[in-house]
Amino acid sequence: MLKLYHNINSVCAQKVRIALEEKGQEAEEHLLTLRGDQNEPAYLKLNPNGVVPTLVHDGAPIVESSLILYYIDEVFPEPPLMPKAPLPRLRVRMYNKLIDEYVHNACTIMTFATAFRPNFLKVPREVWLAEINKAPLKRRVEYKRSVIEHGLDSEFAGDALAQHRKLLAWMADSLKSGKYLAGDSFSNAECAVIPYILRLELLQLDGLWADYPAIADWWARMRARPSVKAAIFDRKTEKDRARPRLRRVRRRVHLGASPNSPASQRTKPPSARIAISPNIRSNSTTHVD
Repeated sequence: MLKLYHNINSVCAQKVRIALEEKGQEAEEHLLTLRGDQNEPAYLKLNPNGVVPTLVHDGAPIVESSLILYYIDEVFPEPPLMPKAPLPRLRVRMYNKLIDEYVHNACTIMTFATAFRPNFLKVPREVWLAEINKAPLKRRVEYKRSVIEHGLDSEFAGDALAQHRKLLAWMADSLKSGKYLAGDSFSNAECAVIPYILRLELLQLDGLWADYPAIADWWARMRARPSVKAAIFDRKTEKDRARPRLRRVRRRVHLGASPNSPASQRTKPPSARIAISPNIRSNSTTHVD
């Protein structure tokens, strides 16, 4: 029996739901609001880090979304989500490693700096500090505090954008040799990457791949894929689809050239206006990352 503890808008939960859909597996769902329930003792017994998702299989909790992807593919081998050849298998693992070590934190930073920041600033500083300080992973408290206080001027924001650019560069290189990120078919590389591309789109940062037509084509195909529709888009409520109006955040963020291009070097920081109006629901103490 499978149980999935998750949140609809969590990028880590989305990747696991995609994999389960690809495998045709149903799990008993336990939805977390991430407004403090992730830190309750009962949930921390399942996941001591206080994050989602947690997959429970026959009573055994499995944590860490990238490891859950590998676990699902081993326990439910058909259809396979890992390529057979060694190099494509390595590429799947490399995408997951990049996301685990860099991109996920960068995604959290960009989300808090833009979509979530206005609601945090509506409450007294001591209130939101007390809330984010509940997180067991204290390094995350540090950058959340910084981006809530300083937004895109935070010391962490520039590197967060650079990590997303790196992911996109990897994708563009992978797609030179085929329609998928690792081998000739949909794999755990897609499961891992899709939620982060969606988050960029929701933050209206899809201009980052304007010069990568192969990524645009890949994204159009992924959006239309039945597993992605079922795991993500069909799960959104009408309230989610309303695209809540948030205060427009205007910063000089360059969306076109790569960081090392001549255009990028001429302008520090480069110039373009981004407007943040994401389709991610947020209250002052909501943690969706």
